[in-house]
Amino acid sequence: MARPPESVVHGSQAPSDETPRAQAKDLPAIDRLLRLSSVGALVDEHGHTLVADTARALLSELRTAAVAGRLSQSAIESEALTRTLHTRVQTRLVPRMRSVLNLTGTVIHTNLGRALLADEALKHLLAVMQAPNNLEYDLATGSRGDRDSIVENLLCELTGAEAATVVNNNAAAVLLTIAALARGKEVIVSRGELVEIGGAFRMPDVMESAGARLVEVGTTNRTHPHDYERAINERTALLMKVHTSNYAVQGFTSAVDEATLCGIAHARGLPVATDLGSGALIDMAAYGLPREPTPQEMLKAGCDVVTFSGDKLLGGPQAGLIVGTKEAVGRIRKFPMKRALRMSKLPLAALEATLMLYLRPERLAQDLPTLRLLTRPLADIEATARAVRPELQAALSARYTVECVPLQGQIGSGSLPVERLPSAGLAIAPVEKKGSGRALDALAAALRHLPTPVIGRIADDRLILDCRCLEDADKLTNQIPLLSL
Repeated sequence: MARPPESVVHGSQAPSDETPRAQAKDLPAIDRLLRLSSVGALVDEHGHTLVADTARALLSELRTAAVAGRLSQSAIESEALTRTLHTRVQTRLVPRMRSVLNLTGTVIHTNLGRALLADEALKHLLAVMQAPNNLEYDLATGSRGDRDSIVENLLCELTGAEAATVVNNNAAAVLLTIAALARGKEVIVSRGELVEIGGAFRMPDVMESAGARLVEVGTTNRTHPHDYERAINERTALLMKVHTSNYAVQGFTSAVDEATLCGIAHARGLPVATDLGSGALIDMAAYGLPREPTPQEMLKAGCDVVTFSGDKLLGGPQAGLIVGTKEAVGRIRKFPMKRALRMSKLPLAALEATLMLYLRPERLAQDLPTLRLLTRPLADIEATARAVRPELQAALSARYTVECVPLQGQIGSGSLPVERLPSAGLAIAPVEKKGSGRALDALAAALRHLPTPVIGRIADDRLILDCRCLEDADKLTNQIPLLSL
């Protein structure tokens, strides 16, 4: 006889033709269910409201199944009901946001939370959240303070800016900058820099939302100084550069550098803003990584405002950082939109602690997780892959093959998209070629359903687990016995 199918209602086997079926009248009343001693223990642990709400939902589903003739008598026995209710209560209490193992090969993964916070940032965040704090209180004077002051001096010291302010992400930083400096006027941008980033965030749309009129100059691949000069008129309020961090135009190209653009703008009394996006505060090339422009370089070139992210190459929490001249940043800080976009105390505490790590540059590659992962020696990554392979192969037995393979990863989150990081990991392939796509999907799903979900990527008819971001192999191997296919 064929095995009875699993019921999606209560997790037990649906009745076969020979299985006694329960009727709706056989279901216990909610009060009777809650009076069961084992359910009472559940109420003591979690409270009446949660358990009672979950029990009502369960009985409603079981009633529907009974009316349809799909409910077995065994499913409504006290022990079965208690077990199902306990499972459902626990499931409701599992947070939607969970830690995962990022084995995709993308270090700063937009969908997986981007940069990891450093231990120092986590400690500082917890310390200031456990008690009242001086978020907007000046301890020196005993009067109201400004939350920007928590990180402004640090940002100015690290970048050489005259002033700084912060908002909740870099898109907000760009929007606020344009609104504060050019609302109701024109902003000149090269056509080759009208970027779109994740979530359909488009520079022309940002201009419109900020109340400014976009003036495009040059062509997609070539823009010259005279293109900007010809476009400037009495309605011009701002010249803007946008670092194309998430794509590259190659071949017959020409762009105007920041120093040249600042010379053009300042000669006419206009400010220049540049959006760097990725937010590298250090020379990445010094660590053997592809080079990214820094805020320090943009400010030295004469830019009045530089905006960048906190949770990409900087390695901190989600934030939009704005540095520049006192005059320009002062106008931005006073703009009414600033309050709606300000950072809350949690990310602000994490940002302060992250920025402090940059005061000790010799320790940065050790203390900052993002930089540590980006510069992790290839030999260490290969050793991790070799440590995981035997246990994973044993768990997958004869259904899949598991090989250690060289890989090419990437930085991620729009940072240096054409650059690749030599890496290593595991390639898992189904032994049976027929239905291999379904087999790979099933394996990927099983890995995602582990207590700490494991996220890889499917490519070239294999499931790839890149080990660059797996610094502790035990976090994967300890879960392998729980893998269910």
